[in-house]
Amino acid sequence: MVPVLTVPIRQLGEPERAAVERILDADPYAGAQISERVAAHGLNWWRSDGRIYGFEQGRRIESIIWSGAHLVPVGATPAATAAFADLLGAEPRVCSSIIGRSEAVLDLWNRLGGHWGPARDVRPHQPLLVTDRDAPVRADPGVRLVRSNEIDQLFPAAVAMYTEEVGVSPLQDDGGRGYKRRMAELVKQKRAYARFDGDQVVFKAELAIITRRTTQVQGVWVHPDHRGSGLGTAAMAAVVADALRRVAPTVSLYVNDYNAPARRVYARCGFVSAGSFATVLF
Repeated sequence: MVPVLTVPIRQLGEPERAAVERILDADPYAGAQISERVAAHGLNWWRSDGRIYGFEQGRRIESIIWSGAHLVPVGATPAATAAFADLLGAEPRVCSSIIGRSEAVLDLWNRLGGHWGPARDVRPHQPLLVTDRDAPVRADPGVRLVRSNEIDQLFPAAVAMYTEEVGVSPLQDDGGRGYKRRMAELVKQKRAYARFDGDQVVFKAELAIITRRTTQVQGVWVHPDHRGSGLGTAAMAAVVADALRRVAPTVSLYVNDYNAPARRVYARCGFVSAGSFATVLF
């Protein structure tokens, strides 16, 4: 039996696209993941493997949430997070993570944890950083886009990064085939950067999300033998320069608060605070 909802929340479709885009434009960094999907697929959930729900007050959509492989609230007020939790808590969990502005994510998780069981990891404070100009340090000229015939060299570095960052190996479910396809797609789309030392990748990063307002960098990794050498700073400066010139007017990312070396790199590259993210991993 479908639960009867007593809260002002409903699934949104193409007729509400203008309202969704208004909310996404109000927070282009927290909403980047949704913005990219809406631009590519519209709001027809069956075309993009997820659904967008809206919270209304006074017949105006105030907040939205993307529900798919990830759960992503945008513009979520306390009343909205309570309503989203009522809806989502009535069904089994399908998402692998909850990602977004700290206040909304942590409020959602506080309400949903009793329904969905324990999380594998909760990261309550991840600085969200943005820049709209070239880094004030020299960019590494050796950093470039990865070519299609270099995916086999890139893949071990990508696996190492994912395992360090997420805490599990991307190889454990299907031997890494799905993850390798994802990396190949990023290379094809000219979103994957690397610095090579011979055949070995010593730095990598990807433009995981691209919208008309920003591109979000993820997967930043420096080979352990080169950490602390300054390579990461110069390499990130090169990524920022190319992304601003070729892709979007701003570059954004979020980083674990305990990752002091990475935060120093981003500060040297001119990134400034745009708030705080939180992530709940399952």
